[in-house]
Amino acid sequence: MLDTLQELAMGKRPVDAEAMLTRVPNKVITLSGESQPFGPSAPLKSFKTSDVSVDHRIERAFYDRDFKAADAVVELYEDDVLVTRIQRAFSLGMFGFQKRRKLVPTRWSITAVDSILSLELINQIKQHNTIDEYRVYFFEHLDNRFVAILMPESWSFEWIEAWFPGTTWNPDKSAAAPAIMGDFEPYRGRTTYPDVGGCYYACRLAVAEKLNQERRQASALVLREIHPGYILPVGVWNVRESVRQTMQSEPPKFDTLQAALNHAQTKLTIPLRKWIESSEMLKRALFQKKITEFAA
Repeated sequence: MLDTLQELAMGKRPVDAEAMLTRVPNKVITLSGESQPFGPSAPLKSFKTSDVSVDHRIERAFYDRDFKAADAVVELYEDDVLVTRIQRAFSLGMFGFQKRRKLVPTRWSITAVDSILSLELINQIKQHNTIDEYRVYFFEHLDNRFVAILMPESWSFEWIEAWFPGTTWNPDKSAAAPAIMGDFEPYRGRTTYPDVGGCYYACRLAVAEKLNQERRQASALVLREIHPGYILPVGVWNVRESVRQTMQSEPPKFDTLQAALNHAQTKLTIPLRKWIESSEMLKRALFQKKITEFAA
């Protein structure tokens, strides 16, 4: 069975499949903020597929048993293999040294690949000059609002999300306020797993892709408001693709952080002061003096 699944993961396109189950599936739908929804399930008796047209880029990485998993992930990404396909193969234990290969839960493979790729891009970003202005990007999708603020500073990153009452992580509709949570990393990165989970790395990858494409460096703050219309968590991939869309919008540019924040406030429901209270990056930018200021 594993061999069949690994062969499917190497396929260029979907195939016809036939599955025989040992019993009628349970009428249960599994929802998670980390992975895509799963429908009714039952133990598998047999599984057949039509012929698979193999993607030789993934095949090469699979048969190279002396290639580090992280190196395989980066090489496939640079060879224009979709991130979702890399994550699927990673989950099936298809990369890395032979004796260290093993199956990985879907949510772990998604986070691992997003983390590996974004770190690779960040190392490249740090070699570039900073942007010259403040930028505010905006995108709205599935009753989610995304605002990304790029600042003309050395690399740092922060992701903050606010779940309104009546949403998945704040289900009490009578709650007085949105539940706000987030994580931050300075120039040297972070050493602990973020409290907000895999969406942190998914967002970091999308922002790093944009900066690396421009060959520029910046501090990046991404804010997300989740309103009650977002009734079904569909997984971390939604954050990655939404932030990618956010970063493709045409951003207005500003000379000061305050002007950028004032514009960002027009796109958000939560008052600016609440975001500042929750943001390590904004508190540092607004209330801490830099060494260069003393030198001046």
